[in-house]
Amino acid sequence: MTRLDNRPINPEFADLFVEEAHNPYRSCIQGLSNEPITVRALLARAETLLADEPEFAGLGDFSLATIVERLATDRPRICIIQGSADHPAHLADHEHALRAAARVWQNGGVPFTFGIPVICDGTAQSNIGQSYSLASRNHTAMVLNINFEGHSYHAAYVMSGCDKTPTGILAGLAAADRARREPERGAAPVWAVFVPAHVLKGGTIPRATRRALAAIQEKAVAAGDPQLAADIEENCRYILQCSSGEAFLGQLNRAVGLGIVTRAEADGLLDELAAATCDEKGGICAFNGTGNSSRTLVSALGFVPRGAELLVAEPELSLVESSVDTLFRMINRPELAVCEILKANYANAIRVHNATGSSTNLMLHMPAVMRHAGFDVTLFDYARVRDAHPVPDIFAHSLTEGRDTFVLACQNEAGQNAGLDSIVKVLDDLGVPMDLDAPTVIGRTWRERIAALPVAVSPDLPEERSVIRTRPIRDISGTDVLSGNFFSSCTLKVAGMSSEQHRRFDGRVFLVRHYENETDCNRELQSADFVETLCRTMDLPPALTDRLRAVNGGDVGDGLAEMVVKGTLAFAFVIAGQGPKAFGMPEMFAPSAHLRHHGTLERTSILMTDGRYSGVTKGACIGHVTPEAYEGGGIGALVTGDLLWVRLGARRIDLLDASAFLAGRLEPVVAPPIAERAALVAERLARMERRKWQVAACSWIDDTTSAEKGVVPLSVDRRAVLPWRD
Repeated sequence: MTRLDNRPINPEFADLFVEEAHNPYRSCIQGLSNEPITVRALLARAETLLADEPEFAGLGDFSLATIVERLATDRPRICIIQGSADHPAHLADHEHALRAAARVWQNGGVPFTFGIPVICDGTAQSNIGQSYSLASRNHTAMVLNINFEGHSYHAAYVMSGCDKTPTGILAGLAAADRARREPERGAAPVWAVFVPAHVLKGGTIPRATRRALAAIQEKAVAAGDPQLAADIEENCRYILQCSSGEAFLGQLNRAVGLGIVTRAEADGLLDELAAATCDEKGGICAFNGTGNSSRTLVSALGFVPRGAELLVAEPELSLVESSVDTLFRMINRPELAVCEILKANYANAIRVHNATGSSTNLMLHMPAVMRHAGFDVTLFDYARVRDAHPVPDIFAHSLTEGRDTFVLACQNEAGQNAGLDSIVKVLDDLGVPMDLDAPTVIGRTWRERIAALPVAVSPDLPEERSVIRTRPIRDISGTDVLSGNFFSSCTLKVAGMSSEQHRRFDGRVFLVRHYENETDCNRELQSADFVETLCRTMDLPPALTDRLRAVNGGDVGDGLAEMVVKGTLAFAFVIAGQGPKAFGMPEMFAPSAHLRHHGTLERTSILMTDGRYSGVTKGACIGHVTPEAYEGGGIGALVTGDLLWVRLGARRIDLLDASAFLAGRLEPVVAPPIAERAALVAERLARMERRKWQVAACSWIDDTTSAEKGVVPLSVDRRAVLPWRD
């Protein structure tokens, strides 16, 4: 470090001024008057925090006069974006922001910081909070953009967290970057780096709690429900995360229904599990849900500096300083602006999303970010990239076999993998057409980055322990886009299905059991006698069961319960009225967890909804059905007893003509029965309209696109006219 005018400025950036025609802090005296006191207060806190750190080089003069001078002469104005401290991923953001602010000042820039509310999707599960979750992404983009543009920042240092926030922030920055391209603005483009929060270490079940669960298992077997005992045993294999707690909730509710445990005893066990779940350091939960999928996404898009991608604790000062330096090296390089990096890396992100089995939520967020950047991108662009070349599964992530994301981060820290660089190298080695000349924030292309790797994964790491595999695990991977005769598109996370399940469900005919909301479905899936209820309440004439045996397989002598167990009688649990405009498009994690951890139903049935699913969802979970029921989509006209023909290989789900099916033909209907069931559809719509009032009007998702365009505001959609591919 060298001192210039009593200020320690990193000599690499001593002469760095932003190249732009208009400096609002020179032309508007109000900003030059208001903001210096915020900068000074921030730097004073940073100096206090860092005073005892031996590597801290000091801040020198940060008087108001010096701050004014830097603002007036167009030194880089950097906003450091924090999350809210009521989210586990952002517990260390305050200290992180102060370290970043100090380095911005040392580099000759002007640091600012502001925070954004971050909804925890785990906390919001199974309550009205999920109807605010997707809306929060659009709100985040808007509020980020308001502050970024309103205070005229040049670049962003983003403390990237969980769920919708990383893509919401990226969308807001992209929108600002696109607006600044207008010649009349005279503004420089927008630059950004993302430093993801560290990974949260999963918990373990306390020994006393495990003994109590074992006792319940024994009682379940004695009560004639060995499946419940097996389901609890399976769930105990998982690292303890909030997601596994939801499964325990469903299983203990079934135990209460059987009468083998009291409600108070079940609640006590759930309390013990909750207290043992999260490590006090916080971080992003160790499952490969939307939080870690978003971390993977911003890394695949090229926005994460080397060394910052997979952390196991809050970043040390040296990493923060190097990441801030990376951002400063991007200044005045238009090819590294947000929209340029997005455009160049989007195909890479799609292929990485597939190879890593990431969250289906990103099927909404990826086109949303691109549309905020002005590119006319839809869900079908994702499908075209995916279909152009098969992408193998190379991500052996597991919550039961010691290969969760915290383990992946530990392997990265030990030098056994290089995170996203390793994934890109493996895919390139396997012949997947990665865009290796795409730029990244470190100023190097992916080709240059992977050239520095002697191997993708250290040979010292046994293959069975490695999360990233150099040899494909299987050919099927990622998320498929499906079509059908009663909807235009939906998504299926193939990565969440076993190969055997994928084969077994391909070509099967499923009986619809229709629900108008998640609550009713949850209630049934958690009941102790749900299989018996299905057999008792479904009106199944012998001719129908005979045809189902012929198509789905099964023995003539099987009773209904045996048909359910074998999958001869397979169900499509359809939850309609959960789309963006109907109810905010909440995640259907709870029903998916109850299905996934109910061995009988998990082997034989599917979920289908116009809502979303959690990133950690496993099993045959079909979501994002478009058009949604609220907008007249065919999913809203289905009734219990309808027949769905699922052809995963053909990527189709069709509503069958029941008469033709009984006559021996698999014949899809020409059109969904919306007109024939007009009265029922109207009654359902009225109930959806009334139910919507449970959500505060300011968070209704009304004037937005469908899921196929990422559920973005119509104003954003109108501006998304640029071709993504040249």
